Amino acid sequence: MKLSNNGIKLIKSFEGLKLNAYQDVAGVWTIGYGSTRYPDGRAVKHGDKLTDEAQANTLFINTLSKYVEAVNKGAKVALSQNQFDALVSFIYNVGTGAVTSSTLFKMLNAGNYQNAADQFLLWNKITDPQTGKKVPFKTLSLRRAQERALFLSV
Repeated sequence: MKLSNNGIKLIKSFEGLKLNAYQDVAGVWTIGYGSTRYPDGRAVKHGDKLTDEAQANTLFINTLSKYVEAVNKGAKVALSQNQFDALVSFIYNVGTGAVTSSTLFKMLNAGNYQNAADQFLLWNKITDPQTGKKVPFKTLSLRRAQERALFLSV
């Protein structure tokens, strides 16, 4: 499957556009629409800059491909477009490791769509870079609620 325009809009709405590299709330260097690496594998670092939104879009599309592929490979059950879009948004934010390790994907692949949907809401925490503890984060709670709603709107 491919990510729809609605899925792209959802991810971009939460990631926002930043042409200058910044550290996200978890302390990870990020640029563009939430990219942490360039196509050649180099990590984003302090001082990096993109020239314009077109360059950010190109980086976003490149970044997005690995998350689309991860969901396509990791989901063993039929998905609606909305379910796929919600899952890609989720994985784009939490990383591809969640495809194999999360209860969300385990429940999904067991065909338990409702319980899988409910798992989105549990992924609302960041690791505080100063304490190392997991703490709820308002923006993540909102993102997970929107992803869950999209997932359920088959």
